[in-house]
Amino acid sequence: MDVSKAPEPSEKIGRYRWVIVSLLFAAMVINYVDRQTIGLLKADLSKEFGWNETHYADLVFYFQLAYAVAYLAWGRIMDRIGARWGFGVAFAIWQIAHIAHAAAAGFGGFVAARMGLGIGEAGGFPGGIKAVAEWFPKKERAFATGLFNAGTNIGAIVTPLVVPGIVLAFGWQMAFIVTGIAGLVWLPIWLLVYRRPREQKRLGAAELAYIEQDPADPVEKIGWARLLTKKETWAFALGKFLIDPIWWMFLFWLPDFLGKRYGLDLKSFGPPLIAIYLLSDVGSVAGGWMSSTLMKNGASINRARKLTMLVCALLAVPVMFAAKADSVWLAVLIIGVATAAHQGFSANLYTLPSDVFPRAAVGSVVGIGGMLGAFGGMAFSKYIGQVLERIGSYTPIFIVAGSAYLVALLVIHLLTPKMEPVKI
Repeated sequence: MDVSKAPEPSEKIGRYRWVIVSLLFAAMVINYVDRQTIGLLKADLSKEFGWNETHYADLVFYFQLAYAVAYLAWGRIMDRIGARWGFGVAFAIWQIAHIAHAAAAGFGGFVAARMGLGIGEAGGFPGGIKAVAEWFPKKERAFATGLFNAGTNIGAIVTPLVVPGIVLAFGWQMAFIVTGIAGLVWLPIWLLVYRRPREQKRLGAAELAYIEQDPADPVEKIGWARLLTKKETWAFALGKFLIDPIWWMFLFWLPDFLGKRYGLDLKSFGPPLIAIYLLSDVGSVAGGWMSSTLMKNGASINRARKLTMLVCALLAVPVMFAAKADSVWLAVLIIGVATAAHQGFSANLYTLPSDVFPRAAVGSVVGIGGMLGAFGGMAFSKYIGQVLERIGSYTPIFIVAGSAYLVALLVIHLLTPKMEPVKI
């Protein structure tokens, strides 16, 4: 069978690849419930343990430190052992670490639990992007990435719906135990269902040919040293360095911002956060859909990805003024559009490694970029803690957030003006 070509239009192409996306989506929902729980509990835990702004910033910092180092390792692991076992092991680690938060009796205990969570969660996106690269042709990857990435927003929506009720009824420890045990249901399903396309007996010949329509990749292993000499690696990595800290800020500090600026608490965070992350979901799916649609209509990868990222970057600019909004719902609208813009931008940035690198190198490139993104988040967390301690205003933080995406796009364009396949 010639798999270098897509099947003829008369052949019926199956949809099994979307089952894989649905599993990745579910994993991201669980991932973000685990990650965001502590943000909702910031005020309660600070009161119980006597934390100040710097303590909380340090918790975020240590999570991101573990995440950064592990992200690089997971990228290589995914390339070596594949998404099935790589993602499965990462998932098990982060769920166990999430549950372990319940045993923390002080700041040191929370640091250890957060670092364990960071080590496990660092495998999520390298595994997800690796799976998408294995299961989708290039023209569908941004859309598939946008769909599974939308699970992060659903997780951020589920958290304020579920966690406050558990905390108010049973205490904060049970919030970690209940959500952690419930999430473990996903793991055996993933291990039973996921295989590489050529190893999946349920996959039809037409869908397999459709998945493998792009030119065959070289099969040799590609080391980090070679990847670090490619400007395309740095385009992805520096893009992550610039935009990931903004998403971390939204995720970990939004409840605090809404509480300090508009007087919301554990009982009233829900509707505003749900609205913000629903808008984020729209951005994630729309960003992937836009570039995939442009490509299907004849646009090059370069034009489709960058035009979509430009639209997203411009939509993020108004968040500079979010802290000045007079009403909570105006702030929600401004921030929601910015988080939607981030997700659309991110969905297209995440496809860059699979757009230009062979499949054998995708996990490693994603790992390098994720590590730099987490290092950027660490630095930004320290900056946020200092700003809030010294001046108590989110305005300087939002100004950085509103400008980061245009700067990132400029860097990406300067390093990859044409987005052509890398010659290894």
